Amino acid sequence: MTIQSIDSWRELDDAIAQATSTRERAHSSLVFRGLARASYSNVSSLARLGDDFPSLERHLIRNFRKYAHREQPGPTLWDWLSLAQHHGLPTRLLDWTYSPLVAMHFATASAPDEEAILWQIDCEAVHRRLPEAMLDALRDEGARVFTTELLDRHAPDLEALRQLAADEPFLLFFEPPSLNVRIDNQGAVLSVASTPDLRVEDWLHEHDEVWRAWRIPPEVKAEVRARLDQANVTERVLMPGLDGLAAWLRRYYSPLDASAEDGGATMG
Repeated sequence: MTIQSIDSWRELDDAIAQATSTRERAHSSLVFRGLARASYSNVSSLARLGDDFPSLERHLIRNFRKYAHREQPGPTLWDWLSLAQHHGLPTRLLDWTYSPLVAMHFATASAPDEEAILWQIDCEAVHRRLPEAMLDALRDEGARVFTTELLDRHAPDLEALRQLAADEPFLLFFEPPSLNVRIDNQGAVLSVASTPDLRVEDWLHEHDEVWRAWRIPPEVKAEVRARLDQANVTERVLMPGLDGLAAWLRRYYSPLDASAEDGGATMG
């Protein structure tokens, strides 16, 4: 699928509206991801650790659970992975959001002089490529994405998830538990690859009917940012607390051509 370049806020708003116009608006299966630089890709933080990253995954998770045991995010591995992702541990997960406005925030909150990119994926279309048992589980539940509990019933650990992908690697989406108000306010959704070495970018380009993306040039980025600030889609709302307040004030008082610390995640 060709990535479209956007010339204005109105064009971007219309493009998103058109993409969702044939769907049930209250229960959309679309999720979004905003990256502050169009050169960034959908590569997990785990994959950025070097060539040997698949072998590091179990050590990272084991030690995180050992040292963070007081947190008790929930009974499943997927609760722990959600907590780990939220706090910046390298994982195979990627952050998404149900809200295009939230994704636009992360695409425009930094690097004002560089082109950004907004990704949209249809979870329902992605899940049609799941192993039959997983797809049946979603249908029986009447759900479009997994919960951590539902995912745990069919893949209680990462090895079980890998074994489900014996024929073909896959992606799936699940909602993290409400660990704090940030996750709720950001409408957070997580994607997980069936194996740690599955390149999400490659998978998407092999299944280009499940996604769309829009490039946002710097001048349009500034316009989108102004619209979001006017609508109060800011760090103060999406990251309640002193961290969000400080990030909002830093951006608010920075020179227009200054590049603040990069955004891109939706569960920051």
